[in-house]
Amino acid sequence: MIRKLREEDNQNVMDFLRDEPSINLFIIGDIEAFGYNADFQEIWGEFTENQGLKAILLKFHNSFIPYAKGPFDIHGFAEIIKSYTNEPLLSGKADIVEQFEGIEGIVLGRKQKTFFAECQSGDQLGKTDLPVKQATISDVDRIIQLRSSIDEFVVNEKSREMLVQALETNTGRTYSIEEDGELIASASTTAENTFSAMIVGVCTSPKHRQRGLATSVMQKLIQDVLDEGRILCLFYDNPAAGRIYKRLGFKDIGKWTMYR
Repeated sequence: MIRKLREEDNQNVMDFLRDEPSINLFIIGDIEAFGYNADFQEIWGEFTENQGLKAILLKFHNSFIPYAKGPFDIHGFAEIIKSYTNEPLLSGKADIVEQFEGIEGIVLGRKQKTFFAECQSGDQLGKTDLPVKQATISDVDRIIQLRSSIDEFVVNEKSREMLVQALETNTGRTYSIEEDGELIASASTTAENTFSAMIVGVCTSPKHRQRGLATSVMQKLIQDVLDEGRILCLFYDNPAAGRIYKRLGFKDIGKWTMYR
């Protein structure tokens, strides 16, 4: 049986999701931030005959994230998605979301598959002597300027708004290094929740690379989040970047697929 979830289901939902807190950080974070009654967010659950949760489907605006620990009613979830759109933005654990490929009536966009890694310990982190500081709202324009200088980053009209929102709602933070008044390296978190946080936006100014600046920023950022009792996680598809993350203590825990 599939039904829409309500506030009174929250404890069962969190108990179900916390077995894989990193994989579920977006679902957990959106529920903690916006609950079960927001106009742009809805959550459904599939239940067993004994009323135990079997699978969850999150709708956030036009994006959907399914999660299950085993076989689930994929066609039931697909019908829910199709009731809103035939071209959903779909993402999630690869072996779950890839089951939606070929479902009649759902048109999936460009597929991107990445490694999903997490860090639960600072044993491999080391420490930096560089002056890493936590950014404030006054630093937002300089952060956007730094990201805009890097070819790999896609900076659009919503980038600044999203960064400000993360800082104002404490669902994200940015750490940085500056030199002679110029911000030259930074890294951010997003989707921070009770259990975990996602690292994004790791970057160094092209003029200041090969100095270990991004690694220094991440050392400080990772340690501070770990000290709060949260797990760090991130996506990567570049093997060279993966090697750097693993030296800092990240371990692959699966693959994440997005259709955009």
